[in-house]
Amino acid sequence: MRGRLIVVAAAAIAAVGLAGCGEKDQVVVYKQGKYQGKADTKPWDSPEFGGDKAKWEERIKARNLSQNEYRRMGG
Repeated sequence: MRGRLIVVAAAAIAAVGLAGCGEKDQVVVYKQGKYQGKADTKPWDSPEFGGDKAKWEERIKARNLSQNEYRRMGG
């Protein structure tokens, strides 16, 4: 029984060791002038804000203030 336990433990250690050795570096190669991802629009260019940056900034400020625990609890 003890010998079998040692064999199973050795096999598990070998499997974990081999799994770690098989990892390869993941390096992204960027090529100048090639597609680098989706071009994003401005956050205030949504139907909700209609391109009004000031309205968007006010909404962000209000959202940030509502995350302040002291302000929310009236303290």
